[in-house]
Amino acid sequence: MSVKSAERVLRIFELLAHYPDGLSIKEISEKLSFPQSSTSNLVATLLEQNYLSIDVLKRFKLGAKLVHIGTLAMENMDISIQAKPYLQKLMENVQETVFMATLAENELVYVQKINSNRSIRTTAQTGYRKPLYSTGLGKTFLANMSEEERKRILDQIELVPITEKTVTDRAKLEKELYQYSMIGYTIDDEEGEEGLYCVAAPVFGPGRKLEAAISVAGPRERMLKQKEEVVERVLWTAKKISESMGCILSHT
Repeated sequence: MSVKSAERVLRIFELLAHYPDGLSIKEISEKLSFPQSSTSNLVATLLEQNYLSIDVLKRFKLGAKLVHIGTLAMENMDISIQAKPYLQKLMENVQETVFMATLAENELVYVQKINSNRSIRTTAQTGYRKPLYSTGLGKTFLANMSEEERKRILDQIELVPITEKTVTDRAKLEKELYQYSMIGYTIDDEEGEEGLYCVAAPVFGPGRKLEAAISVAGPRERMLKQKEEVVERVLWTAKKISESMGCILSHT
């Protein structure tokens, strides 16, 4: 049985994670349909314990204590630790931003981000969640899961446009996902963020269980100039991480 106050605290955290500039108590209560009085009390307690912070405009943001807890949680994720040296090498080879994400319910969660010295600004940060259908990492999960699981997820989410290039037609998306499952990697061509091009591939664990996805992302023109090399290195890196996790892959 869930405890209402604990459930509300978690929903406040999840809401503020999507608003890095913060929200007022009124905005939090309205977006979550909570009474403003109880919202105020919860926020005050979380602020006092450093789980939230407040700026001069009295807007509340996630606090420093959550960063510490989140970092420890990431460090305890074996696949994140196992993959880091491979991801670091991938970044050094392609000189673009490298990501790793895992699946959480019907969204992806970034668990690693390794910047290069020419990384561009992106909304993707460690710990952030993003939709599956509009990102290379997310489409990797959709392309490599069972048909039943994919149908279940697509039945539950609305394909809303993130950019002008976001695929919002389900039939078209499913056709793309099938093609991606055949070639072993996925593409996000400005579908999640304008100007950003991404190549992603799956990471498997024992029994070929889908554990994570990795990607390289960068400015579209720069990525297209080295696309062949990026695809090759992303696939190689995903294979090596999978093998390090105990997955036996074909060498053919």
